[in-house]
Amino acid sequence: MKFSIDRSKFVNQTNNVQRAISTKTTIPILTGMKLDLSENGLTITGSNSDISITSFISKEDTDNDLRIESTGSIVLPARFFNEIIKKLPGDNFDLEVLNNNQTLISSGVSEFTINGLDASNYPHLPEVETSNQLVFPTDLFKEVVNQTVIAVSNQESRPVLTGVNFLISSEGLTSVATDSHRLAQRRIDITSDEDYNLIIPGKSLTELVRTISDSVKEISMSISENQVLFSFDNVMFYSRLLDGRYPETDRLIPADSNTRITFDTTKLLGSVERASLLSHESRNNVIKLEIKTAEKKATLYGNSPEVGTVEEVLDFETLEGDDLEISFNPDYLKDALRSFGGNTNIEMSFTSPLHPFTLRPVENKDNFVQLITPVRTF
Repeated sequence: MKFSIDRSKFVNQTNNVQRAISTKTTIPILTGMKLDLSENGLTITGSNSDISITSFISKEDTDNDLRIESTGSIVLPARFFNEIIKKLPGDNFDLEVLNNNQTLISSGVSEFTINGLDASNYPHLPEVETSNQLVFPTDLFKEVVNQTVIAVSNQESRPVLTGVNFLISSEGLTSVATDSHRLAQRRIDITSDEDYNLIIPGKSLTELVRTISDSVKEISMSISENQVLFSFDNVMFYSRLLDGRYPETDRLIPADSNTRITFDTTKLLGSVERASLLSHESRNNVIKLEIKTAEKKATLYGNSPEVGTVEEVLDFETLEGDDLEISFNPDYLKDALRSFGGNTNIEMSFTSPLHPFTLRPVENKDNFVQLITPVRTF
């Protein structure tokens, strides 16, 4: 195996693949990056058994400056290999596999020889049928992920809650995540003739969004029994699916409310961030919202016995319903508010001090909801 290639184009692709490679793995060969050179181009693969990423560099694309002398494959230690390529002096580099999988990397006056591994021992990628694909505009897909993945659980005791549940049918797509303290649900008009109910790990979705460059216009999604494949440009991103039954979350969202108040998202976020400065110094990390409808007044309180207190009268758009005092974790509210983006008006709806409350955009209320469980402080 021997080839030369444009160094910057190569690094762009290895940076993507590197996201799937972990140094903490029980399978030593998975700490490596697999290079597979064919007559058509170079395929680079990384995997940690939960996610796998492949990136293809085509010989036909002249920008890659890929020149193939002999085909073959090798697995190289990912961390060292990537750092070596980044620091080489020239614009191009040459790579040649010698005897016993030793690999010679040269560029300009620099020359490295590193020990590789036999690529035939590298685990095979999962097989996912790609004939029936769902296609998303990239911006919309990223928005859906970012709005829901914030609510996944970090606790492995209930594995299904560490993922985002995607429900896809002829009526549309609903994605939902909850850690039992908060919930995020988003609906979009992407339909499928087949019904799907799948749970994608939150960590996989976070890495996927980081992998998709701004130049990508759309992303395709293919589903098999225990794997999902996302493909875009020359990248293929595989993730395992979580086993189990996701809880029925629709019943958790209140159908009606007794108090409603609308805010400009950016202004409310600023107020919550100020109040949480003191709550973070307290052991329980709680802030309180007090609403007095007759006085048309909403006040936010933060308290830390060790530091002091903060009180801020909120600037809201509209207010109706009953008086209310409710306490909650400010970090949950900050995450929820950020998910709406700036320059958005949101409606907060409350039923009682001890029942979950919701946040929805004033426009398209049915498409997006964030739910937060309050904290009992008495």
